[in-house]
Amino acid sequence: MKSRRRSIVLDDIDMMILRRLAVYGKEGIRELARNLGKSPSTIAFRIKRLEREGIIRGYTTVIDYRRLGYQINAITLLQVDGAYIEELEEILTKEPNVKAVYDVTGEYDIAIITSFREVEDLDKFIKRIIKIPHVKRSMTSIIFRVVKETPHVEEFLR
Repeated sequence: MKSRRRSIVLDDIDMMILRRLAVYGKEGIRELARNLGKSPSTIAFRIKRLEREGIIRGYTTVIDYRRLGYQINAITLLQVDGAYIEELEEILTKEPNVKAVYDVTGEYDIAIITSFREVEDLDKFIKRIIKIPHVKRSMTSIIFRVVKETPHVEEFLR
């Protein structure tokens, strides 16, 4: 079966733009153009194309949620009746404390990463989630310390 995604060819300029945006996301078009030695119109055109192709999916600020009082981070694995995995994933994407939802292989079907202010909030969340029909089993681990957390693949940035 053929993949529906077509391969996108990126040249050196595209790669320089992506790397620069990954590290200096707040940088404007003019400053980006100056730092890369290209014209602002070239940079703007390339960025629009990268957005249109779905390579740049959006722009965001990386926030340290622990400093805002979200001290409890957890990883939860869920085992779900197979026919209902996507339905449950959609429900989980709407949960305000869920940072990520992953469809995974192995003994469990879904992995989620969450952040809460207090252990009691995590406890209430888990007890509510395991009551959802078709959730067969769950396993939650609280994250003690973040050793590495980055939105980028560092190898790509080199």
